[in-house]
Amino acid sequence: MIKRSRQRECIKRFLMQRCDHPTAETVYLGIKEEFPNISLGTVYRNLSLLAEIGEILKISTGKGADRFDANIQPHYHFFCKECGNVLDLEMESIEHINVIADHKFEGEIEGSITHFFGKCPECLRKENEIF
Repeated sequence: MIKRSRQRECIKRFLMQRCDHPTAETVYLGIKEEFPNISLGTVYRNLSLLAEIGEILKISTGKGADRFDANIQPHYHFFCKECGNVLDLEMESIEHINVIADHKFEGEIEGSITHFFGKCPECLRKENEIF
């Protein structure tokens, strides 16, 4: 059992109020008012612990800082290649991909992570305004 921490609770509460998948630095800046003496390192450690115990998701985008998500239910993410935003995609489940992958695989498929890439609506709108 992990000891309760007011800082960790605040970090989790901050993430639950957001849907933009903030970076650790954004979380740090967001809780600094409530915990003026908190360090960025403490925020990183608590985010890592929360992700490790399954209370939040850590999203590695492959470009830039990791993002964090309080929604731990199965869902899909879209990564904007222009601005770096990470957005939730509202779509039907494609979990059947695990059955397809497992069909000719001699091991055991336990899950999968699917990410979508492209331009977000805001970047697309800005691009179309230029032309």
